[in-house]
Amino acid sequence: MSGAVPPAPLLAAYAGRPTGRRPVWFMRQAGRSLPEYRALREGTSMLEACLTPELAAEITCQPVRRHDVDAAIFFSDIVVPLRLAGIGVEIVAGVGPVLDAPVRTAADVDALPDLDPAALAPVREGVAASVERLGGVPLIGFAGAPFTLASYLVEGRPDRALPATRALLAEDPATWHRLLARVAGMTAAFLRAQAEAGAVALQLFDSWVGRLSPAEYRSAVQPHSAAVFSAVADLGVPRVHFGTATRELLPDLLAAGADVVGVAADIGLDEANALLGGAVPLQGNLDPALLEAPWPVLEAAARDVVRRGATAPGHVFNLGHGVPPSTDPDVLTRLVELVHAIPLEQEH
Repeated sequence: MSGAVPPAPLLAAYAGRPTGRRPVWFMRQAGRSLPEYRALREGTSMLEACLTPELAAEITCQPVRRHDVDAAIFFSDIVVPLRLAGIGVEIVAGVGPVLDAPVRTAADVDALPDLDPAALAPVREGVAASVERLGGVPLIGFAGAPFTLASYLVEGRPDRALPATRALLAEDPATWHRLLARVAGMTAAFLRAQAEAGAVALQLFDSWVGRLSPAEYRSAVQPHSAAVFSAVADLGVPRVHFGTATRELLPDLLAAGADVVGVAADIGLDEANALLGGAVPLQGNLDPALLEAPWPVLEAAARDVVRRGATAPGHVFNLGHGVPPSTDPDVLTRLVELVHAIPLEQEH
């Protein structure tokens, strides 16, 4: 019998080891940019699709088949653990998550239900079905970080300015920390369910955290994200931390307990690598807006990302945020082919 099977390129890069080929996947690769996704979702709400295991598995696998990406990310939504805990939330088209009632007082926090692990059965089944279909392609599990999830709870709906969130954080820090502790527990349970069902890496998304200063982040948020990472540390899977507009926060995202740092498009990967001491595998960070650019512009930008990413111990090519719904799927396929075709020796 031959030696051990080498790790998938994604996992090798996450560990800072040679990859065989440069791994690439895209945040929001499964979804509205794909006509097969839109056909499959016809007549089905977002949360219903997330919580129907076979449907979630099929959507998870669609971009792997179409684009030859090196990983799938489980098709779900960051509010799924809230829904499974019994919190009234719907995803409204063109708006985003909308809560039946915002959570803004100590009494509101005390009234939040706990997430029963048994309620995560549809997530476990969806992950297991995805792993079976993927045939060895790594599956990444994910969750929204406590700050972002709490901001939806407090605002009641998306609001980029986060007025109620910032007010609660400033005016009632005790209630704020109790809320984030509750949310962190749900987040950890959601991630554990995915890893235990077969996800081989976990990514924590903190979509709104770039609104905070480093000092605010460290005092009000980092302990709760750290609690999530600590709660899944025993699973032995790589933990990726990503947030948008986090140029000033990258060392703090790492310090929360990440093994890999996802980098948004607001900083070059070489600069991010220097900020992180040159010791951390990176993921990112092509500007998603460039997916609409003429191919020569997109190709040059992608090659630049690869060049800058080569300064880090490991690099997984991705976007600096998610795939826009208007993206031409053929452009993504061509981009994957390009990233795979750039010789690895050109990294250095």
